Amino acid sequence: MNKIIIRKEQIKDYRETELMTMRAFWNIHGPGCNEHLLVHKLRTAKEYLPDISRVAESDGKIVGTIMYSKSRVYDKDTVHDVITFGPLAVDPMAQSLGVGGMLLKETLKLAKDAGYPGICIFGEPEYYPKYGFVTCDHYGITDANGNNFDAFMAYELQENGFSGIRGKFKEADIFETCENEEEIEEFTKQFPRYEKLKLDCQWLHKEKLGCISRVENSSYTIQFWEKKPF
Repeated sequence: MNKIIIRKEQIKDYRETELMTMRAFWNIHGPGCNEHLLVHKLRTAKEYLPDISRVAESDGKIVGTIMYSKSRVYDKDTVHDVITFGPLAVDPMAQSLGVGGMLLKETLKLAKDAGYPGICIFGEPEYYPKYGFVTCDHYGITDANGNNFDAFMAYELQENGFSGIRGKFKEADIFETCENEEEIEEFTKQFPRYEKLKLDCQWLHKEKLGCISRVENSSYTIQFWEKKPF
């Protein structure tokens, strides 16, 4: 495995980070994705936290990113400040190499040292618990609609960081501005074209080989991301 460097994102990285994020999420949760637009917009949001956000670089290429932002937990008239991250993206050809874990471990320490009390996220429930995340119901925190579920998780950055924090979690408003299909389509035109597909089975993506470019009956055509892995 080539050396992975974890560092701050620079302006010259912006487009490459967006393309990497698009590759990471394309057709995973449905046709196409919008996470690359979120990355683009989040940088200019007042809630964005660039000092604890990071990218991963290998051989001069951006292979991962994690972006943090301020968020809040509302308990009637009381507002508690917490933080969240998202997206956490790793290029398909660099997955299973520990890049995500490296990004997460370094930034959790940065966030702790910065004094933030805790993190709430929406993420993969099979992945984050091994880093100490637990479901938010452990702390009496729900999503904005009052719900709890396995993918809604929290992490205390300080001892008893969530002590006294109860209520409904809400991300920065910028997260709600990335759902417009026309805007996503227009922004995506800046990048190499990948076909948007809705599939009953996403098993091919678990191997992170590339994107499914065509489906004919029971045959899948795969467009590989690169000729060689990292």
